[in-house]
Amino acid sequence: MRTQILVDAIRAGLPRRGRLLLAAALIAAPLMAMTPAVSFADTAMPDYVQLVKQSSPWVVNISTVSKPKAQPTFDSGAQPIFPPGPAGDMFRRFFEQQMPQQQNQEPIRSLGSGFIISADGYILTNAHVIDDANKITVRLPDQQEYPAKVVGKDKRTDIALIKIDAKNLPVAPIGDSDKIQVGEWVLAIGEPFGLDHSATHGIVSALGRDLPDESYVPFIQTDAPVNPGNSGGPLIDASGKVIGINSQIYTKSGGYMGISFAIPINVAMNVVDQIKATGHVTRGYLGVLIQPVTNDLAKSFGLDSTKGALVAKVEPNSPAAKAGLQSGDIILKFNDKEIKHSGELPILVGMSPIGKPATLTLMRDGKQMEVSVTVEKLDKQALAAEAGTSEAIEKMGLKVSALSPDELQQLNIKYGVKVNAVGNDSPFASIIAPGDVLLEVNRMPMKSTADLKKALDSAPKDRPIAIRLLRDGQPLFMAVQLGAQ
Repeated sequence: MRTQILVDAIRAGLPRRGRLLLAAALIAAPLMAMTPAVSFADTAMPDYVQLVKQSSPWVVNISTVSKPKAQPTFDSGAQPIFPPGPAGDMFRRFFEQQMPQQQNQEPIRSLGSGFIISADGYILTNAHVIDDANKITVRLPDQQEYPAKVVGKDKRTDIALIKIDAKNLPVAPIGDSDKIQVGEWVLAIGEPFGLDHSATHGIVSALGRDLPDESYVPFIQTDAPVNPGNSGGPLIDASGKVIGINSQIYTKSGGYMGISFAIPINVAMNVVDQIKATGHVTRGYLGVLIQPVTNDLAKSFGLDSTKGALVAKVEPNSPAAKAGLQSGDIILKFNDKEIKHSGELPILVGMSPIGKPATLTLMRDGKQMEVSVTVEKLDKQALAAEAGTSEAIEKMGLKVSALSPDELQQLNIKYGVKVNAVGNDSPFASIIAPGDVLLEVNRMPMKSTADLKKALDSAPKDRPIAIRLLRDGQPLFMAVQLGAQ
């Protein structure tokens, strides 16, 4: 049929260039028919004008006032005694200028954001927005101001619930953060640098980010511009529903650099429900030390991917021990939710209902199986068993500490554990020095001191392990054999 059409065109005297274009079109036609049409109707940019109008009434400004922290005096704690006369007055003035006393300092003021989740005045924000605040003031979009009280907060998820004495307030529609997808359009509204109701937009860049802050949060990563003052403000989807709470940014400058993180709203509302019910937050406890599944480990266990969490140790009398978990098990799913990387497991367990069974899908000896485990409460005893971090590390002759955000920024690294002291009889004595920053131990990234304990607990004793560290700004690889301790 296509040949006949082309022959007819030649007989009709169609110019050569026209015949070539016609032939190309005839060849392309069936290929286009085989290719499904792409529609952008569902992915078009939202109407941000309407989204901002709908959302602004329930976004609030939160300002706090805190007492200044005590300033250090002399190491001995003794107060100086000045001689009488002009010389003593001069020394006294010099001392007061160099060592200001707390009563002479100004109160610390800070700004943040939040949003209303009930008509009777409950407001959701970040815990770090209201930390150590002696006075909290909420300003509504109509400029009315209310004193607020803290109902409860949870530092592990960075969630705080506060309340003002008001009625008939506009309420934020709550979405479902489990249904969001990478690439979705999002809107952020907050108070960056105190600029009321600033709106920015972007897309969801990634899901389930596990940040080195020992939190129980699978963060939503976005490229919506977020700056100081945006903390606690909502992340809104294209339908106008809140899917997250803007919480952190990755930055080397102190300002926005293209990456921001939000707490999924499902995690936040779980915390809110617990705070309202009991005044505090409880977390689930499994009782395993885990590590990532590397490519080499995946091959050795007969896996075709690095998904899952490798059980390095099972705590005695823990829920995992009672359920029969063993070292070497690889947990692939928790309640049918796939574990793409090991850091997701503590988050899933931590947010699980206490005293209720959960189903673990795991790989053992090359066979996939399911195990039922009853999640218990992470109490002080369980926490000590799970952590025991400082004592365990000190047994290896090390004293370490976490790095502050400022230190990480100065060193231009994302994570690391600082070495403060090394014992003479430590297996690390010949290769590690005070001031070194441990970046990886036995291929595990050192995002916290707890990670160092996990790495040491799971490290083989019959062969050397690799350590990557930072010394004088230069990265180095070292090897150490721990041996029997």
